[in-house]
Amino acid sequence: MDSTWVRAAVLALLLLVSLVLVVAVDVPDVASVRGWVDGAGPWGWAGIVLGVALVLLAPVPRSAVSVLLGLVAGFPAGLAVALAGGLLGGLAAFGLGRALGRPAVARLAGRRMASVDRLMVDRGFWALLAGRLIPIIPFVALSYGAGLTAVRLPPYALSTALGLIPSTAVQVGVGASAGVLVAHATTFTVVPAVVAVLVLGAVGTLARRRRRLGRKPA
Repeated sequence: MDSTWVRAAVLALLLLVSLVLVVAVDVPDVASVRGWVDGAGPWGWAGIVLGVALVLLAPVPRSAVSVLLGLVAGFPAGLAVALAGGLLGGLAAFGLGRALGRPAVARLAGRRMASVDRLMVDRGFWALLAGRLIPIIPFVALSYGAGLTAVRLPPYALSTALGLIPSTAVQVGVGASAGVLVAHATTFTVVPAVVAVLVLGAVGTLARRRRRLGRKPA
């Protein structure tokens, strides 16, 4: 069998295995993950970054991973891990797509691939940056897909590193905020309830006064 198709089959098998693992493996609860994070030393944090990168090679929503990191690690540490793991995972997916998938795609597309390659070589940075900033295409699909084109590694890496910052900061912030809410559940359940009652009471009083004024003859 031609090595081109062997490599494409290996890439397809890797994606299939990752999908099966995502579906079959039980996700650990938040308390367990938080325990791992609390006990992690320098090598432990490096392992967490690597684990995030490996997870992002599978069709897993990156937003969910970032929110979970904010929930269990807080904002500063969660943001650092999410950005490092996202960049590493994006680079790994790019490399796999380039090494295993591009030869088959180039053979199938023929001359049509040349125009795509020219576009990605000339404007690949801006196209990929837009794709990262406005994540219409899923993270994993854009990472593998970029590897199938002729875009160079430096523009791809830079666009990924810059493009991940805004959305990752928001997602990790959401997770970190949720962690604060859970940690202060008593305060954050009583105070909003009291405020809501006062606001509703004030709105009701104003509405009644307006109706009375409207009924008075001019």
